[in-house]
Amino acid sequence: MTNLPIHDALEPLITALKGRGRAVLQAPPGAGKTTVVPLEILSRVISSGKVLVLEPRRLAAQSAAKRMAQTLGDRVGDTVGYRVRGDTRVSTRTRIEVITEGILTRMIQDDPELSGISAVIFDEFHERSLHADLGLALCLEVAEVLREDLILLAMSATLDAEPVAALMGDVPIITSEGRAFPVYTHWLDAPLGKKDRLENTTALLIERAVAEASGGVLVFLPGESEIRRTQSLLNLPNDCYVYPLYGAMPFKAQQAAIKPVSKGRKIVLATAIAETSLTIEDVRIVVDSGRARRSRFDPGSGMSRLVTERVSRAEATQRRGRAGRVAEGRCYRLWSREEEGSLPPFPPAEIEATDLTKLALDLALWGAKPSDLAFLTQPNPGAFAEAKAILQMLKALDDRERISDHGRAMAKLPMHPRLAHMLISAGETATNMAALLSDRDPLSRGSPVDFTLRLEAVSDLKQFLNRRPWQVNRSVLKNIHNEATRLRKVLDRSARTILSAAEMAALAYPDRIGLRRKGVASRFVMSGGKGGVMDDGDPLSGARLIVVTDTDGNPREARIRQAIQISEAEIRNLFQSQITLTPSCAWSKRERRVIARNREMLGAIALSDKIWKNPPESIVGKAMLDGVRDLGFNMNSAVRRFITRVSLVRDAGYSLPNMCESVLLDHLEVWLLPHLNGIKTADQWKKFDLLEPLHAMLDWSQMQLLDREAPGSFTSPLGRKIAIDYADDHPSIELRLQEMFGQKIHPKIGKSALRVTLLSPAGRPVQTTMDLPGFWANSYADVRKEMRGRYPKHPWPEDPTEAHPTLRTKRRSR
Repeated sequence: MTNLPIHDALEPLITALKGRGRAVLQAPPGAGKTTVVPLEILSRVISSGKVLVLEPRRLAAQSAAKRMAQTLGDRVGDTVGYRVRGDTRVSTRTRIEVITEGILTRMIQDDPELSGISAVIFDEFHERSLHADLGLALCLEVAEVLREDLILLAMSATLDAEPVAALMGDVPIITSEGRAFPVYTHWLDAPLGKKDRLENTTALLIERAVAEASGGVLVFLPGESEIRRTQSLLNLPNDCYVYPLYGAMPFKAQQAAIKPVSKGRKIVLATAIAETSLTIEDVRIVVDSGRARRSRFDPGSGMSRLVTERVSRAEATQRRGRAGRVAEGRCYRLWSREEEGSLPPFPPAEIEATDLTKLALDLALWGAKPSDLAFLTQPNPGAFAEAKAILQMLKALDDRERISDHGRAMAKLPMHPRLAHMLISAGETATNMAALLSDRDPLSRGSPVDFTLRLEAVSDLKQFLNRRPWQVNRSVLKNIHNEATRLRKVLDRSARTILSAAEMAALAYPDRIGLRRKGVASRFVMSGGKGGVMDDGDPLSGARLIVVTDTDGNPREARIRQAIQISEAEIRNLFQSQITLTPSCAWSKRERRVIARNREMLGAIALSDKIWKNPPESIVGKAMLDGVRDLGFNMNSAVRRFITRVSLVRDAGYSLPNMCESVLLDHLEVWLLPHLNGIKTADQWKKFDLLEPLHAMLDWSQMQLLDREAPGSFTSPLGRKIAIDYADDHPSIELRLQEMFGQKIHPKIGKSALRVTLLSPAGRPVQTTMDLPGFWANSYADVRKEMRGRYPKHPWPEDPTEAHPTLRTKRRSR
């Protein structure tokens, strides 16, 4: 311990802590900060009270406590102890407690003064876990308001130190230079191709590392599935022993992976659990696949999903340092040297990417908004608003977003608020389900979606294996049993509500109650408004109502991985007060009519859907307006002529309504709605005459103005009203030539001559003129000569100006 690099930084660190009470310590992997610094603070900085050391993972916390206890020659639980979920080794003599990060938050919520605590150390702060960010923010406020003497230290190997030091009050940054032993890095000669599988290339790189160098090998892979597949591909010498290491493993198996082997070489295939605060003593080689698995929360879907991403440069440095902790080492990287520059400098903070529901509950319990606390990264406003909405749905927050008594009880349980709500509401009978929902699926891949199968396996494994053909992951099942036992110990057993498994699931996921959509495909709409899809061949795919307990988190349409069938009666039993009778009257594009229905809605799903008989005409009319927008206007010639007249007069500077089609569509509620009584289908709309509502847009004086400036018709010599067409450059009319007999003056509108098209008895144009007297005097004789032979039954007088207008034949005129 006396030769570790951290010792060179101890004096400035102790000086900073004694002077300012706060500091940031940068020390590379293997420097000894985790096990040396807490002991130095205990012996040289504080005279009484405890030192809390926060570690991001259980295995790291337990290992650090054991190492410090060995240094002191004590047993764990004497001077140095630990407190992690499901395991506590402390006593009245304990002065250093190594704890996992979530425990600190509960300690501060229970005792804001942190009585008996003199120093808090945030180890591996670079990981930027949500609990670490919140813990530091709360400690800074506690130190500001209640405990000026509270010592705070943030430590990391790859931390971007300046922002953290500024957040803590521009505190000193202490840096420990150098590693205990050098590490030589090997890169690929060229980047991997798109067809190269991660497991195959990693296995080959492991085999190369084993052949080229001596000592144990630590391999970093993104998750358990990649670890298992890589392990199956390895072809290693007989003296190599392969150990997997990931968070979901039983703790004894994790400990076995980090202990030295008595003979041969150890090959540890690990996830990011082995990146920090963990010494695997016989490791001399690191093989880095360059991938990390992270949880990503999508506020749009309200779901989290695991994504595999490239590691950051900080993570790669952290992993590389594992090879040089106890001896000279080597690091083999599964990427080329040229690719190194494209890696992001640091991984994203968990507060930027994960589910914020627990954070929102903790802040509500503290009585603060995110902006009230010193967060290194403020939570995304959209994701935080989504988290508060979930808490209101779970009755943890009231309408004013203040924590309720139910919310306070939820905050005391060390689990996601959804599961805490379920446990408090359902009682001890929900512990198996809570443990199941908080762990991985114990059934093999390809098992049916039905969640009751998992409950059967947990309740009676032997009977399950006799009845069901699917394999069970026994280590996962053991973890679930242990967690259920732990929950029964911490749960208030006063709750005696008897609920079915489906009802308990609905309590945890009230926004994921799914209703099967109409159609063949197994698609569901959930009460929270999102969509889900299930494999058509799954036995649960035909269920009308389900509760979705696990999906792949796809924001467009999530694939349902686990769900449980629920009855409408069970839903009503739980959520009757939240079910609303919602009348719906809307235009259906498919049926081309207004559809009126009464629906009982739970969020976005309709538990019942019945025809609404005799809805008010005003509601039907408003729905029909969408039909009008869909179908468009049916404008006959009379309507078009009227709109053209209005536009002409309006363009001349007179005050008349704008009747262009886009403006009419934008103001349907004003001019059309009062006239839509009884109109609710496309056929009825097709027959509807727009002229009446358009006329109604003009008052009496405006109609008088319109008739004066742009009259709608010309009165023929027979007294018939002939519509005037204003569509062309000149107003025009069309009428039979015989109807204009005796007309000696050309018709006009004001001072403008009408364009007159004279028609044959068959309605075909004979002549268009703007000088009728000139036509009678000149061209008429030629027209008469031609038309007399074609239409001999109709009058063709020599002098049309002296003839009587008529629409009859010569015979009928007698």
